[in-house]
Amino acid sequence: MIQLNNVTFRYPGAQSNSLEQVSLTINRGDFVAIAGSNGSGKSTLCKCFNGLIPTYYSGDMEGTVMIDGHLTSDRSVAELSKHVAYVFQDFENQLVRPTVYDEVCFAPLNFGFEDYKERGMLALQMLEIEHLQKEWIWQLSGGQKHMAALAAALALNPDVIVVDEPVAQLDPAHARIIYEKLKLLNEKYGKTIIVIEHHTEFIADYCRKIVLMETGGRIRWVKPVSEGLSSITTLNEMNILPPQVTQAFYALCSEQDKKLGALYPITIEEAVAHWAPLGISTSRTLTEPKHDLPIDRLTTPEPLVRLEGVTSGYQGIDRKQKPVLRGIDLDIYEGERIALIGNNGAGKSTLLRLISGIRRPWEGKVTVCGTDTRQTTPEQLSDQVAFLFQNPEEMFIADNIRQDVSYFLDARKQEGIDSFVDEVLERFKLTNLQERDGRLLSGGQQRRATLAIGMAMRPTIILLDEPTASLDIASRREMTLLFDQLHDHIKAVVVATHDMQLVADWATRVIVMNEGHILLDTDSRTVFQHTDILEKAALIAPQIVQLSGRLGIVPTCLSVDEFVAHMQDTSRKELSYGIS
Repeated sequence: MIQLNNVTFRYPGAQSNSLEQVSLTINRGDFVAIAGSNGSGKSTLCKCFNGLIPTYYSGDMEGTVMIDGHLTSDRSVAELSKHVAYVFQDFENQLVRPTVYDEVCFAPLNFGFEDYKERGMLALQMLEIEHLQKEWIWQLSGGQKHMAALAAALALNPDVIVVDEPVAQLDPAHARIIYEKLKLLNEKYGKTIIVIEHHTEFIADYCRKIVLMETGGRIRWVKPVSEGLSSITTLNEMNILPPQVTQAFYALCSEQDKKLGALYPITIEEAVAHWAPLGISTSRTLTEPKHDLPIDRLTTPEPLVRLEGVTSGYQGIDRKQKPVLRGIDLDIYEGERIALIGNNGAGKSTLLRLISGIRRPWEGKVTVCGTDTRQTTPEQLSDQVAFLFQNPEEMFIADNIRQDVSYFLDARKQEGIDSFVDEVLERFKLTNLQERDGRLLSGGQQRRATLAIGMAMRPTIILLDEPTASLDIASRREMTLLFDQLHDHIKAVVVATHDMQLVADWATRVIVMNEGHILLDTDSRTVFQHTDILEKAALIAPQIVQLSGRLGIVPTCLSVDEFVAHMQDTSRKELSYGIS
């Protein structure tokens, strides 16, 4: 279906090639994952499939790309779009109509299909979002917009569907729905599915092949998924986290098995099938708290942030007020690392905007660092609060990354900032990109750049909307490490996220939201015990937590390290972890 022969490509002004001598074959009906660290050329590779490179994204290109036996250089992007549908990482830029129904009908209507209405409705039904058809695009949450973009791509009934980071802004339950729909399209309708994906658990559950790209735009290898995800050493070198059950198995197996290159379990079912018959001890003792001690709210001073009876939302096109948050009471204290979790549209982003002062409450009161947000401006509050948007491209103002990172400090006329900016750029691996325009970087590079912008502001409170979307493991670790290292400036961190592993590994406090209400306010270990609330909020526990539950381990292991420690303790009772 797709054939690339010795493709090399360089963007204008870039110092190196984004693709280097790439040759790749993708067969009709394949379900393929493109994996690699940030900046390895994944998105650039996929934009060759539908002619966007080099027709729309200009640059120096060598080699040939063939789609279904035809050279892309002989066909227009419009012609190719009937065969190759592309859902972008910055998918909001491809939404062009006012309502969801208009959007899904737009492409088939403009190509002259008489059944354009039926095509649009069928696409909505396939994704189970018919209820959104009359909604205005601008009213949707980020995840809902992602679903609308995918439905619009399906409406042309293409042969190939390329989805760049399909789950980056979706809650875990809807992420599963997206992949189930892609699986249906692949298995029932024979569509060729290509996903760019950082989450190896989804690759393990749904894909059949994995293409690993490395820095410099080269393909390291193409392997069946079970073999590729068992290449632990290579994946770790490339800053790609294997599935958690695979990490655990690798840590527990013998050095001899590692040298033999054995295949490890990559799904929960495979792990349970191996461990369940071994009679594993189901009780364990916690020798130390997983996180810092929770804040003692009886002895701490006044909270940094206080919301009292806050209601907020937006005005619809019919001029009627549509509440998103309803009567929220919430205090945030110094030293807290808070994860806001919940389904798409639960109100997480709205809550962050209220704290930043970008939005003011309809009812109630929001106090930030002693200031009533109704009595100040977002510009004044930004001396205390940094808010990093869900869409990273919205954070770029200047002509290059360095100017964006130093923009806030320059505007406040702070002196001697060059060394600090150098340090921030270095920590987020942006030194070599500092002269590049942020809007022209890859999605993962953009995310790292926005984190650098926020860190450089040295705020008291930092608010992040989906900060780990599109980040590889190295960038994610740098983010959390930098929070800890800047504790003298950053007193509290609030993250709205669908990344349940970030919740388990990092958060000291977890707030579960649904339909504008707070369902649960607890710690990261307790939250995963409330399965009914997680289900209501469309959340799914991390893989290692699910595995612990399936094996009956109590209390549940929150991390691979905890699970490995428990299994090693059990192994002293003569359990064997040899791989057959």
